[in-house]
Amino acid sequence: AIRKSGYVTVPSLFINGERVPESLAKQAKPNMTLLSYLRTVMGLTGSKLGCAEGGCGACTVLVSHRVPGTQDIRHASVNACLMPVLAAHECHVTTVEGVGSVKNDGLHPVQKAMVDMHGSQCGFCTPGIIVSLYTLLSNQETATVEQVEEHLDGNLCRCTGYRPIWDAAKSLTIEAVGPCGTPCRECPERDECEQDCNVQDKELEASSGAEESKPSEESICCTSSEDKMKAYQKEFKGTSSTWRNQPDEMFPEELKQDKVVNPLLVVDSSAAATESASTWIQPTTFSELLRVVAEGNCKLVVGNTEVGIEVRFKHALYPKLVHPASSISELFQSPTVMNHKETTTLSMGSCCPLSTIQHECGHLASDSPDMKRTCQPIHDMLRWFASTQIRNVACLGGNLVTASPISDMNPLLASMNANLVLASANGLGDTIKRRSCLVSDFFLKYRTVALQPGEVVESVEIPLLKKFFNYVYPFKQARRREDDISIVTAGMRIELVPTNNGFTIQDIAIAFGGMAPTTVMAPKTAEALIGQEFCELTFNTAGDVLLEELALPEAVPGGQAAYRMTLAASFLKKFYLSVLRDLHDDLKAIKGNEGSYSLDGVILADPPALDESEQSGTRNFLMEKKPNYSGVQQYPSPKVVNYKGLEEEKLPPVQSMAAAAAAAEAAKNGGAVGKAVTHQSGPLHCTGEALYVDDIPTPPATLHASLVLSKECGRVFKSVAAEDALAVPGVAGFFSHQDLVALGGNNNLGPILTDEVVFLPLGEVVRTVGQVLGIVVGDTLEAAELGARKVGINYEDQPQNSQKIIVTVQDAIEANSFYENSRHVLARGDVAALDTLATVADTAIGNGAPKPGDIVKVSGQFHSGAQEHFYLETQGTLVVPSDGDTNLTVYCSSQAPTKTQTFCAAATGTPAAKVAVRVKRMGGGFGGKETRSVPFSAAVAVAAKAVARPVKLILPRDVDMKTSGTRHVFVSKYQATAQVTEDGGAKLMSLDIKLFANGGCGFDLSGPVVDRALFHSDGCYNFPNFRCEGVVCKTVQAPHTAYRGFGGPQGIAANEHVLEHLALACNVPIDNLRRSNMYKNGDSTHFGMIIGEEDGGKWNIPVMWDRMYTELNVQQRREEIKEFNEQHKYIKRGLTLLPTKFGIAYTAKFMNQGGSLVHLYTDGTVLVSHGGTEMGQGLHTKVCQVAAQAFGIPVDDVYVNDSSTDKVANTIPTAASMSTDTYGMATLDACRQILERLEPIRKELGPNASLKEIAKKAHFSRVDLSAHGFFALMNERCGFDFTIEMPPDFPVGERPWNSWKGHPFNYFTQGVACTEVEVDLLTGNHRTLRSDLMVDVGSSINPAIDIGQIEGAFTQGMGWSTIEDVVYGDDDHTWIRPRGSLFTSGPGTYKIPAFNDVPEIFNVTLLENVENPWAVHSSKAIGEPPFYLGASVYNAVKDAVIAARKDTSPGYFEMRLPATSERIRMYAADSLALKAVDKVCLGGVESGSFQPQGSF
Repeated sequence: AIRKSGYVTVPSLFINGERVPESLAKQAKPNMTLLSYLRTVMGLTGSKLGCAEGGCGACTVLVSHRVPGTQDIRHASVNACLMPVLAAHECHVTTVEGVGSVKNDGLHPVQKAMVDMHGSQCGFCTPGIIVSLYTLLSNQETATVEQVEEHLDGNLCRCTGYRPIWDAAKSLTIEAVGPCGTPCRECPERDECEQDCNVQDKELEASSGAEESKPSEESICCTSSEDKMKAYQKEFKGTSSTWRNQPDEMFPEELKQDKVVNPLLVVDSSAAATESASTWIQPTTFSELLRVVAEGNCKLVVGNTEVGIEVRFKHALYPKLVHPASSISELFQSPTVMNHKETTTLSMGSCCPLSTIQHECGHLASDSPDMKRTCQPIHDMLRWFASTQIRNVACLGGNLVTASPISDMNPLLASMNANLVLASANGLGDTIKRRSCLVSDFFLKYRTVALQPGEVVESVEIPLLKKFFNYVYPFKQARRREDDISIVTAGMRIELVPTNNGFTIQDIAIAFGGMAPTTVMAPKTAEALIGQEFCELTFNTAGDVLLEELALPEAVPGGQAAYRMTLAASFLKKFYLSVLRDLHDDLKAIKGNEGSYSLDGVILADPPALDESEQSGTRNFLMEKKPNYSGVQQYPSPKVVNYKGLEEEKLPPVQSMAAAAAAAEAAKNGGAVGKAVTHQSGPLHCTGEALYVDDIPTPPATLHASLVLSKECGRVFKSVAAEDALAVPGVAGFFSHQDLVALGGNNNLGPILTDEVVFLPLGEVVRTVGQVLGIVVGDTLEAAELGARKVGINYEDQPQNSQKIIVTVQDAIEANSFYENSRHVLARGDVAALDTLATVADTAIGNGAPKPGDIVKVSGQFHSGAQEHFYLETQGTLVVPSDGDTNLTVYCSSQAPTKTQTFCAAATGTPAAKVAVRVKRMGGGFGGKETRSVPFSAAVAVAAKAVARPVKLILPRDVDMKTSGTRHVFVSKYQATAQVTEDGGAKLMSLDIKLFANGGCGFDLSGPVVDRALFHSDGCYNFPNFRCEGVVCKTVQAPHTAYRGFGGPQGIAANEHVLEHLALACNVPIDNLRRSNMYKNGDSTHFGMIIGEEDGGKWNIPVMWDRMYTELNVQQRREEIKEFNEQHKYIKRGLTLLPTKFGIAYTAKFMNQGGSLVHLYTDGTVLVSHGGTEMGQGLHTKVCQVAAQAFGIPVDDVYVNDSSTDKVANTIPTAASMSTDTYGMATLDACRQILERLEPIRKELGPNASLKEIAKKAHFSRVDLSAHGFFALMNERCGFDFTIEMPPDFPVGERPWNSWKGHPFNYFTQGVACTEVEVDLLTGNHRTLRSDLMVDVGSSINPAIDIGQIEGAFTQGMGWSTIEDVVYGDDDHTWIRPRGSLFTSGPGTYKIPAFNDVPEIFNVTLLENVENPWAVHSSKAIGEPPFYLGASVYNAVKDAVIAARKDTSPGYFEMRLPATSERIRMYAADSLALKAVDKVCLGGVESGSFQPQGSF
């Protein structure tokens, strides 16, 4: 039994400067996370639940405690979703609510900077980012730019593209300086300095001056990151003392006092505790800890970063959790040099936070040259280990004991010959028994270590390396640099001894993670090296031994067999080159100081030569400084006069005095439209006071819900047993199809075809892994989740069915599994010639350049991958029954309130008029909440009506990802021709392309997605003969759905691939082929629209292309890149210039409509309710600007509350980038109606009367101050029907082919991107050095919001095309079970771009002097169009890979999208990769043609 003497049983908790009352502190349970406690017990909902695995940072809070034995206060950002609340005992927790509030103008400077610099869009991630920055500023009086760049690795944002967040963060640093430490414009050597920062700043200064002197109809606003930072430094430096000390001043006095901290013992005796941790013990002395551990049946937790995951996702049971108090010095000792009899070691406690080890090793390495060789590798590896939040609580002991086979630190420690001190209690006394164990001997098998019962890891001891000829290097490669689990990681140590003839390898240790079920040494490789001469030949031979020693089967768990083997060999290559580089440096140092090393008569020989081009192989991102991210944004300055757009033609003319006075007032104030107004909810985002579905105060008796999902597919749902679930304490009910039927509901769902169901009925075949079978509701979320796990599901095989489960597009093609109703074809030109293309042989590439007049033909296929939406706020719904359960109010995170209303009403047998759906805001959507939110809301509605109580469902991240669908995978098969011209170019002739999209197990919106892909499969280029066919494949994946771009990016990507294939075959530069074949004014598209003013708006792509080509010196940069690539063997650069056009309108005509309800109140303020929803895109803010402009009032006097079906009915989903066009016009219509009614009042009161005076007078005059506005896009500018045949009287030759089918788009939003990248050929790592974007957005209603949309869309497109890789259990991934299940179901396995992934220089320009007569106030839609510009990173990477293959595999290859690190590395097709492929594939792959695995 545990001795309870001296233990306290109620934790001492302090939050936001106050002690938590004992009654609330008693509610802290052993199994409760800090986040759950803050939100459910304390009602502090600012910290968000984004993933529950510490992977997104939305839950970040600040935890402060006094360092034992000192008066110092340590402030650390942590993931509250992982940290147990009881671990905060005797600590102070600061949430975003404690940082600042919108009340009383109480924003903290961090929050104010974020608001003013447009750093939030959807706002869900913002509180976590605010707290991370607040923590950084808490730990030092002045933060540097470099510290900021190191500190945001644990936070993700899906909306902004990070640039404005970087600007806001850096604005609070010491100053904006160049690498030399001096502000560029204050540098005395400014004219001579060639640092990148100075060169770019001088270019900016010159361009700004040029813009000012250039005659133009519009002046240009130009703002840079440096400008913003300087502005904020001036504003906040004077007041810094009042806010920089806030965390210390908030720290409770009680915690500052010297006192004995009693151990903590909390026992949860509730019935629910039987399925989770029931006891929490926090000993305060080492001997007491060992006695508790000796009792057995316990789990030691420090940071809970691993145990928390096991409990949450693997439902591991640990009855007793033991948490060592930080007062146990033996465990928390920071890195200290210890002198032993025979060795000197660097010793650290096993529970010392990784961040402490990182920073202490960094200080030791910089302060002592003797320590650098030992400490620097540890610092460098830990710097990229997980995230700041994880490192602040995680420890080496936990890392070692969990024995992850892909640990970063374990291989490094093993290679450094590190030793573990293992301790246990010696009998019943207070003595401690200790023994030692080498790290290399510690790992016995998968997740099993050499700890005996009752033992703990007390400390880690690392022998110090000698000053010369001893070298250690860490290596790792992951899908993403920051906060990612390694694919392969390694630590390598070598000791050389000089001889008269050179250097001999005396000792070497090589350890890997990711190459076996445990951290593994490579003894055979080491044996091949020890005693050998240190030279390239020796290491080349060892590399072959390594590939044999660490050979992996193709179906190895985790996949990527060839890549992992290639990485292992590549790391060894990098190791050799790095040692060789540092060996040269050592010899220079010895020769410069002959007494520094005892030669014992040996004459130092010259080391092997290091070729200058091979030095690039020593590059290792672990050791490099993180880049200084910056950008310049240029846009036309706001006009003082009214922006004239479609309203001039579509809406009734307004000639009243009231309207004229409002326009004059708007002009006097500079107008609202065209200004860079901050997001309406920005301050609320930054203080955590913006409410999302999970934050809404729940009504009394609210139940929590958890879905019951299928765990396999392709089998019959035979029976369900809910008895065990209903027996769980707190479970209130289980509901399924039969309950829906009992309510009189309709089970069918679907936005186009109703081919889905709310709950799968018994006896039907399970269509997908994760199909909803039922829903459990309970008093607590924990009860509901446990109940859902207890529901028993029985399956049976389909009779006489041996068909392979169809997962991929290729599976569907082989099985002829299609949604045939989706098959559409568009053709124009010489169709007969297109029919014969298949019979024409492809032009051989590499057998001499084609001659002018030659017709070049190519064929092939192109694969583009899926993409998870990864909105930070998962799908969520709260349904509240009322009036005897005859009415339902649905609060949800949905882009489609009316669709939600329709199916909630149908599923519950309730009239639609009695179902009100309300959407306040979403934490991101991107199309993923257009239709896929509806099934979950319907399921909750059924449960709420059946149980007659409010029910809330917030999907866990993994459930959301498994069930809600993704961007569609496309496989495109093509044949194309071009004719070589006399001028050295080529003219496009024909393209015949077939598009296959993976639609999943439900039709959803897949048909229209494929249609838009067809519309965009021409890119920006004119193929005279063109045919495209598209069809949706039916598979067992979850129904795939809308995603930013809606099929357009997939169509464009296929087209650009074809162009690059043709450029190679024609031997024509790709820039030449693109530019010379762009559409020109008067050309027609394959869908019948004419390029130019009347049909699609002004065609600006050629102008933007030419301007960027010249201003960005593309030709010169290509020459410089060519020279760079020739000088660097292992690092290559690439560049691309890429255009995009994106059609704006729903192609289904009926959807191009929308309404808006405007209320003018007697105080002169305005409330707008419209049919659109806010998901971060700034729609509400733009609508407010339109209304403010109409009434001539400040934007702050206009407000949008929420989107609700009982205010504006029969709404269209907020999608297709059409919302500002639609609801801006509808709102303006309503405003003009009110202005017309105010005309008599205005005349009576005179032109100087304020709107408040007019409104008040109008009210007393019984004038209606409310109006419903409506807008429907003109018939002739929207709608397209593939099925319409050509009319007999069609004027052939006068109108374009296929124009009889309709006019799919109102206009095109256009843009051009130029991107330069750098890739490491040995690892596949890439950096985006620079991206410049120019976009035609018409006359922007809000340039800041538009630029934010451009940057966010670009970053999302970059992620889709490079980092984000969706993986299923399929033929390429047979190790994933069951077949058809999604593997990448959380931030641990699925990676979106992080702060470190954005372009290091990120410039955006909005094209000036462009107006758009086809939209409100001459603006253009912007949400989706820039997405494809992000794929310029992919094309630039491909350009770099082509340079790498120039000598080994110069011909055509299909570089599949996304260009992950694996694909980049393996497409390089060098000897190391080819050897690995040969071993994995047993020689069955032609050189250079290997395709890494993928779920296509």
